[in-house]
Amino acid sequence: MGLFKRNGAGNDAQGERKIAETELEANDASRGGVYLFFLAVFAVGFLVPFLLTIGLASPLTVAASIVVGFVAATSVRIAPHWERVAILRLGKFNRIAGPGLYCCIPFVEYAAIHVDQRITTASFSAEAALTADLVPVDVDAILFWMVWDAEKACLEVENYPKAVLRSAQTAMRDVIGQLNLADISTRRKQIDRDLEEMLGKKCEQWGVTVISVEIRDIMIPRELQDALSKEAQAERERNARIILAEVEKDISEMFVEAAEVYDRNPRAMKLRAMNLAYEGAKDSKGVLLAPSSLADGFNVGKLDLGE
Repeated sequence: MGLFKRNGAGNDAQGERKIAETELEANDASRGGVYLFFLAVFAVGFLVPFLLTIGLASPLTVAASIVVGFVAATSVRIAPHWERVAILRLGKFNRIAGPGLYCCIPFVEYAAIHVDQRITTASFSAEAALTADLVPVDVDAILFWMVWDAEKACLEVENYPKAVLRSAQTAMRDVIGQLNLADISTRRKQIDRDLEEMLGKKCEQWGVTVISVEIRDIMIPRELQDALSKEAQAERERNARIILAEVEKDISEMFVEAAEVYDRNPRAMKLRAMNLAYEGAKDSKGVLLAPSSLADGFNVGKLDLGE
């Protein structure tokens, strides 16, 4: 039951739904160096023709210098170590460039897409997914994936990050729909493995590898949560009553065996009565209140000790 989470009305439920929305985690890596290199190349491309024609000092010279600087900056570029760049030539795929320095032919080649080949973390959810016993649940999970073939990621699918997340949502609904609500919490690891296998087969054709899928929360309606809580309490009470009955049975069997022993030898019963009297007197600080029949145990004349 620890895996389930309430999904009641109110601000808490609204906040949970906002958190559970499908989203890609923010990329904290800096691309400042790429932009600085672009500005540096632009500055060099602008200053060289401007200084050579500084004597003319006309607006046409400044405009020409800006064009030269822009062409130079877009022709000579760099890519971070974790990035690959798909280059198209006249609209057709030509090559994968990077990491490091790469060049493009002006007005002929251009960078179509920048592919990050690091492991990417994305959170996704499947809202109101129906289980096999027709119970709607909201599932929140985390997906770890990476691009191993930048060419396929560029050519085989329009938007590969969105395609991976949408496939993850569909696969989640398929897996949840094959299980009853009671099986979800006990088969959590199995659900993760099934999702990883299903997504791996689908995303491989896009040049994407699914590393792992981890379920964070499974949220069920508040009314059903209360019903499950009552069911669990009733089950525990039933188990407690069964255990108590078994203990009572064991004790009664012991009493039967003790009665048989006392019946075979009356002296054992008298010794037991003397022991009970001693224990009672000790607990009550020397004062003993007991039936008169208990005194028979102290009748030494009738107690044959075998002398």
